[in-house]
Amino acid sequence: MSLQWIHESAARWDAGKQRIVGGAPAGIFELGGVEVGALVPGDWWRVEDEAGETIGYGWMDIVGMAGDAEVLLAVDSAHQGKGAGTFIMDHLEREAADRGLNYLSNIVRPSHPDKEGITAWLKKRGYVERGDGQLARLVKAKP
Repeated sequence: MSLQWIHESAARWDAGKQRIVGGAPAGIFELGGVEVGALVPGDWWRVEDEAGETIGYGWMDIVGMAGDAEVLLAVDSAHQGKGAGTFIMDHLEREAADRGLNYLSNIVRPSHPDKEGITAWLKKRGYVERGDGQLARLVKAKP
């Protein structure tokens, strides 16, 4: 599967985000009713397959002055388990290294329907639990 990593300048909440992020099972994200067309904070990247279909999103928001960032990823349910999540996380980690960030974190909410599975997946990637569902890892320096 050939995937494209596309940065969205001045990202807006659109039909793709509504379908994939907004359509995620209850308990994964807390969105608070974002209106289609509204500007959304942080950096967003859209992932498209070889047919140009949007199949996922990566998001990063730098927090504080310490050079840390929170990340999230969302993959369309029809494409889960096929490597898109790994593709997104690899690219988010590369973006963080390019920016000279120190740590990445992801929050797996207690209400997440696959909390244990997602936590285990992140731990395999080097994330460690910090408490309250937050997992973090040191950003690897660029080679």
